[in-house]
This record gives sequence, C-alpha cells and structure tokens, in this order.
Amino acid sequence: MTAETPSNPATGDSGARTVPTLEMVAALAGVSRATVSRVVNSSPKVTPHVVDAVNDAIERLNYVPNRAARSLASRRTQVIALVVPETTAKLFSDPFFATVAQGIALYLSDTDYTLNMLISSEAKSEKTRRYLMGGNVDGALVVSHHSGDHSYSELGQSLPVVFGGRPLIATESASYFVDVDNAAGAAGATAHLVETGRRHIATIAGPQDMPAGLDRLTGWRRTLSMHGFDQSLVELGDFTPESGADAMRRLLDRGVPIDGVFAANDQMAAGAYSVIYERGLSIPGDIAMAGFDDNYYGSTTTPPLTTVHQPSHELGAKMAEVLVALIEGKTVEHVTLMPTNLLVRASTL
Repeated sequence: MTAETPSNPATGDSGARTVPTLEMVAALAGVSRATVSRVVNSSPKVTPHVVDAVNDAIERLNYVPNRAARSLASRRTQVIALVVPETTAKLFSDPFFATVAQGIALYLSDTDYTLNMLISSEAKSEKTRRYLMGGNVDGALVVSHHSGDHSYSELGQSLPVVFGGRPLIATESASYFVDVDNAAGAAGATAHLVETGRRHIATIAGPQDMPAGLDRLTGWRRTLSMHGFDQSLVELGDFTPESGADAMRRLLDRGVPIDGVFAANDQMAAGAYSVIYERGLSIPGDIAMAGFDDNYYGSTTTPPLTTVHQPSHELGAKMAEVLVALIEGKTVEHVTLMPTNLLVRASTL
C-alpha cells in the first residue's frame, strides 16, 4: 500500500509539469478568466475575498503573468532605458556613472519596471533614438557629463525622458532633469580655501561644453570676485586624472604664486596631486587642494581630499522616481535640485 501524494493542478497525469495558464488559475480559484485578469492588473473592481482566492491559486500554480499580453492591454512595456552617451572606457572608469546607475536600479527594484542600459556615442546616437522610439521602452533616463546628452531632448515630445544634469541651452528648458547646484558647491569649496588663508587660488575646470564644467567654473569665479582676487588662474581638463595632471603642470609652469587649487572633480584633483609632489611641493603646506564629487579618488589620496559631496546615488534614485511618475501620468516638477555639502579633510587644513 502506498501513500497518496497531493495532486498538483500544474502537472498532468504523467507528472510532467505544464506551464500554468490564466485559465488554470481561474479554474482553481473558481472564478472567470476575466476576473483573474482584473486581479493580475490590480483592478479595484474585485472584492477582497476574490483577490485572496485568485492570489492563492497563483501561488499554488506558480503562475507568472504573461508580460507581452499585459503590454498589449496596457500599451506599456514595463521597460525603462538608461542611456549613457559616453564611450565604454569613460563609462567604466568614472565612478559617477556607477553610483548613479546603482541608485536608479535600486529604486526600480521595488517597481515592475526592468532597466536596460544603452551605451551610445553621439556619433551613432540615431540608432539609439530609433530604438527608443520603436515602442521598446516606456521612458528613458539620460545621464552624461556632456551637453550632447540633451540631443535626446526632442524625444520628450513623444516619450517620457528625464536627464541627469541641467540642459546646456535655453531651448531645452522644458526638459525634466535632476541635478545638484554645481555653482553653489564650487563657490563653497573656493570660499573654504579663502577661509584657510589662501589668496592665490587657481582652478582646474571641466570642459566648457558641459553644464557641470561651466557651473563649477562660475562658482569659483563668484567667490574670487567677492574677495577681489585674481581670476586668471584657470586651466581646463576633461574630468580625467591625466587631464588634471596636465592642467596642474600648466598652472605651475606659469611661474606665478599659487597657494590653493579648486579642481572641478576628484579625478582631476588626484591627477594634480602627482604633479605637485613631482615638483617638490607639499599638500596642504604649499598648495591646498579641494575637489568635487566625493568618490574613491578623493578618499584614497594622501592626504585625503577636501571635496564637495554630491549625492550621486540619491540623484539616480530621484531620476527614476521622476520618470516613473511621468510614465504614470503624474504631475512632476521640471527641475529637481539635490543638496551638496563640503567635506573638509586634510588637504586644506
């Protein structure tokens, strides 16, 4: 005599597992197929006890709703694109992108949306635009340091789009974007250098075709103007350590006094460190250094770098939150500014 095993509605007579269907859930719950569909799509028109019965049947059968069918009904794909108009090398070498993407992914993990990443250089951006407009996604998040990321702004007329960073030109003012107040952060870091007694303060600025590069240079100038200090000690970099080193060499080769430097990001500040030491100078004894970002470049320098903390993780999460709200037809602000704060470390003390 053998013990009977409980029957499983998702297996046939041979014991082979079949894929659970909407009809099987309806039969097990004792309701119609339409009722199951309403429960799956979170309709408020179903009574609580029916919802419980259907959910119990779904759990027993391990039923997974057909996403394609749901997309046809709702005209949504439940997919969000993260577009990064940068080279692959730049993407994977810059911690800014990693922390923003992490914030986006963490926010979306609590939703029904799936995240797709698209790496798209401006030279081949049309291919990305065709994909985005082809009904493959419900919306797009665009994050880059460059002004070129806003070449996707025209997509906002037919697809919800949220940018990481403000538009570079006025015609893009209707874009939805999340950013930090770069000018205020840079002004605060420069003011800190003044407060520590520095009077000949240079800057290694970011590219001037990029909003962050423009705004951080503006913040530096704002503080120096308030104190009547020289604003000619400017060299440009491209946010990489190598460009920071080259810019620092050019500054020192001018042969004029420099006792403080504000670098527009931590990578360029780290590059500048190597040149300062190369020239036999000390930090902060001879030259005090301040940066912007608060990533591992600044925390691993010797001495640790004073820097403006921008909440990149939270910025990514806020971008995703704004985009989901747009997709769902909610009213959101066009501009969201995240706070920054200055972290004072040994490079300025």
